[in-house]
Amino acid sequence: MSRGGRHRSCFSAVLFEPDGPRLLPLTSPQELEPLQQLGYPLWLRVMGLGDPLLVEAMLDSLQVPRMLLPPLLEVPQRSRVDGLGEAVIVVLHRLSFSRDPLHLLSAQVGLLLMPNLLVTFEEAPAGESFPELTAWLESQVGAVEHHDLDDILHFLVDELLDALFPMLEQIANRLDDLEEAALRDPKPKLLARAFVHRSNLRTIRNQVWPLRHQIRALLRQQGQQLLGPEALGGFQEMAELVELLFENCELLRHQCDAITQAYAASVGNRMNQVMKTLTILTSIFAPLTFIGGIYGMNFANMPELNWHYGYLYALLLMAIVALIQSYWLWRRGWFQDWTAPH
Repeated sequence: MSRGGRHRSCFSAVLFEPDGPRLLPLTSPQELEPLQQLGYPLWLRVMGLGDPLLVEAMLDSLQVPRMLLPPLLEVPQRSRVDGLGEAVIVVLHRLSFSRDPLHLLSAQVGLLLMPNLLVTFEEAPAGESFPELTAWLESQVGAVEHHDLDDILHFLVDELLDALFPMLEQIANRLDDLEEAALRDPKPKLLARAFVHRSNLRTIRNQVWPLRHQIRALLRQQGQQLLGPEALGGFQEMAELVELLFENCELLRHQCDAITQAYAASVGNRMNQVMKTLTILTSIFAPLTFIGGIYGMNFANMPELNWHYGYLYALLLMAIVALIQSYWLWRRGWFQDWTAPH
């Protein structure tokens, strides 16, 4: 169900106990108080933003400052990675293709890291929240120190960014097909599809662009206590991953320009072929029209008008002239189809 166009809010928590992580469904803020009193690291998962009052009540029970909530609960937001005192805020978008591969879907995902607390906000969850990571955590036993919340944050951000590479690969394959089709059989709908892919690439690029400098700014912050050495190393690798995503987006955008240029070149070649055909026909019929014009002047002293076989001779002359000129144009390569693929 959805409320006001948003998915209804559902809650669950992962409690990192000494015996291993434990997944707990939640229905009310009162259920969080005994979990927080245990003092174990807690990962609260908010799936759907259709009940903002209930979400705020859940966060109030965890003593999350209200000033941190607007960029996480209000949609849409630009991608961001910010370190605010004893909190780290990450806002990304989970991108996917709909049934129509030309239509791109976007759902905001917010992540808040505080001491001993990680909160994730999913605008449009699809089933279980981060199912792969959840299944892996449930399979672990003990060793809580290996499941620090800063590492979980890094894994979640890395998962969202890694999902962009298969999408870019799909777009690249479709652009290759469009480029070949634009060279073989250019049609206006091919150009329209290229423009849609370019728009999708712009959306992905806008997701990656703000992260280029924000991740590096977070790594340069002095006194950042929430991110341990492993998480800092992960964010450094993430900065390189963002650069790679940005470069791939730029390369694919240039390929969209190449498709437009290939389409224009193919259409120009076809137009040249049409003009060449019309020129051949004009060149062949021009002398025939000249001959027909001479013998259509009807002067009284034209000796050819009295020939018994004059009409036949005129047609034979026209045929010989047409054949000679056609042979001459053929030897010069004018009858070759320049638009045909080789």
